[in-house]
Amino acid sequence: MFGLGTQELIIILGIALFIFGAKKLPEIGKGLGKSIREFKSSVTGEEDKEDPAKPKEINKDKTDKPS
Repeated sequence: MFGLGTQELIIILGIALFIFGAKKLPEIGKGLGKSIREFKSSVTGEEDKEDPAKPKEINKDKTDKPS
């Protein structure tokens, strides 16, 4: 596709690991994936669907308290 082989990809990933660190790379990947999904849905015109990885909000105002 871009003429990148296995060795080049390993070098690029190694440099990214060195620059950002092991703790930051999953956050960067998550953000990149989310932005790609949002771009794709805006281009295709799909409506927002619930993200299965995102937990639903719980309404804390309606709690059952024993009387």
